[in-house]
Amino acid sequence: MSDSATPSTPAIVAAELIGTFWLVLGGCGTAVFAAIQVADGEAGALVPVGVGYLGVALAFGLTVLTGAYAVAHISGAHFNPAVSVGAAISGRLPWSRLPLYIVSQVVGGLLAGTLIFVVASGKAGFEATGGMAANGYGAHSPDGYSLLSALIIETVLTALFVWVILGATDRRAPVGFAPAAIGLTLTLIHLISIPITNTSVNPARSTAVAFFNGDGAPGQLWLFWLAPIVGALIAGALYEPLFGSRSRRAVPA
Repeated sequence: MSDSATPSTPAIVAAELIGTFWLVLGGCGTAVFAAIQVADGEAGALVPVGVGYLGVALAFGLTVLTGAYAVAHISGAHFNPAVSVGAAISGRLPWSRLPLYIVSQVVGGLLAGTLIFVVASGKAGFEATGGMAANGYGAHSPDGYSLLSALIIETVLTALFVWVILGATDRRAPVGFAPAAIGLTLTLIHLISIPITNTSVNPARSTAVAFFNGDGAPGQLWLFWLAPIVGALIAGALYEPLFGSRSRRAVPA
């Protein structure tokens, strides 16, 4: 992209803020509002009608897919501090812009978390504590997985996610398919790890709902910053040595 076509800083901030807002609203909102629902069946029996794990996984994937098509040409459509770190260490994003990206993403996520909380509170009987789709391990893991299990899966899946992003946006990759590849990868990641940690691979997503959720989530938030960042650093550092040839920048310089 030529200098004359480089988006302005406010445009990049808006793209990352709104994109992360959309990701959290679409993904966590689906988990809070639609994942577990029941309806009266025959003889008063309760029939599950919620979207379940598959629906939540698709929601996260679809938000990234649609958001990337909308603003990748403006900011690179990171929507995730770990992705921005991976882009920076791989040479796709100037380090000087990294704080701008991370702050925009965290603010966008928190705004979405606030909206989810406000809307969900309008339902009689809603309890935010433990009900905001927060990430966790141990007693706060959906299926009781340990801290070590959470650390390993979040690190590995984030590394693979960033690896797919770097490969899909490489100048040698087929043009126009990156958002689809990235969105489908995030869907698969959720299908693997929702039972383990409720799936983070994104510190902004975790931060967005942790403090509304309470119930141990704020105290465990450190892991959902540490593991994704470590995974991103691994993928970003290894991409060029393994696959060579400086690839197209994921964001404007």
